[in-house]
Amino acid sequence: MSDIWNEIGIQDDTPVEYLIGVRLRESTIADDYKLVGLDLHVGDLVVVETANGTVVGEVRRPKRPVPEAKKDRLYRRVVRLAFPHEVRTWRDLRDREQQALGTVAQMARDRGLAMKVVDVEMHGGSRRVTVSFSAEERIDFRDLVRDLAREFRARVEMRQIGARDTTRFMDGIGPCGRQLCCSSHLKKFEPISVKMAKAQDVPLADNRLLGNCGRLKCCLLYEFSTYQELRALLPRVNTPCQKDCGGGNCMTGKVRSLRVLKQSVVVGFPDGTEAEVPLSALTWEGRDHIKISSES
Repeated sequence: MSDIWNEIGIQDDTPVEYLIGVRLRESTIADDYKLVGLDLHVGDLVVVETANGTVVGEVRRPKRPVPEAKKDRLYRRVVRLAFPHEVRTWRDLRDREQQALGTVAQMARDRGLAMKVVDVEMHGGSRRVTVSFSAEERIDFRDLVRDLAREFRARVEMRQIGARDTTRFMDGIGPCGRQLCCSSHLKKFEPISVKMAKAQDVPLADNRLLGNCGRLKCCLLYEFSTYQELRALLPRVNTPCQKDCGGGNCMTGKVRSLRVLKQSVVVGFPDGTEAEVPLSALTWEGRDHIKISSES
């Protein structure tokens, strides 16, 4: 549209809109905010809109054009760069939270509570403190809450979280060599089951199935649907089948195992031999040969 306006001598003054990733605290994931008319870089501290007014956050992802599929969505905006006094206040609050993390952990140990303090969030001027912790069993933390309320002179909320949330707070590097998915981009945890590992032919006794949290890896979900689609094209194990040997000749056998990504199967023949056969050269249960198009 701007090119058309330029051709007829009319300037299009519509500001270009971008999305930029901003996180409000170190333990949270960066969310997308709309950016208009500002030149920002990763590490800048900015003021952004929230449901409870404006707060300071840190740019964690560089700006990018708004994708066509997301242009109709409503995004909160980046208002401006943070002023120096706002930066000082933001950094001071983060420092106080780090100090409070050690204080809460020590007070929990003094009380003999079997809990791991993961995060402490101080809610600005509202005099409210949220303590996130993990524990194997239920914890009676009523006495600890009273101690903390006196220490911080604020209302204290205790929040018990699971193993996956604990790992998200702690952050780390996965076996792939990259930052953990839960700490970098996952907005919510999807259910992960052993069925997903089986569908991808991953040995269930393999410890590599487990993530840093000790639970099944979130990334098992990423390719599960693809494996399901490809597996649906293949016969089941132990299905009688025939291998096309060319010239109208066929060898009869049974499917011994599947090669899902290669779209082939291992066929066992009556003479005890086995051969890997592509799907295009296989017939089973009276089906015609399935020809895979070159486009797929």
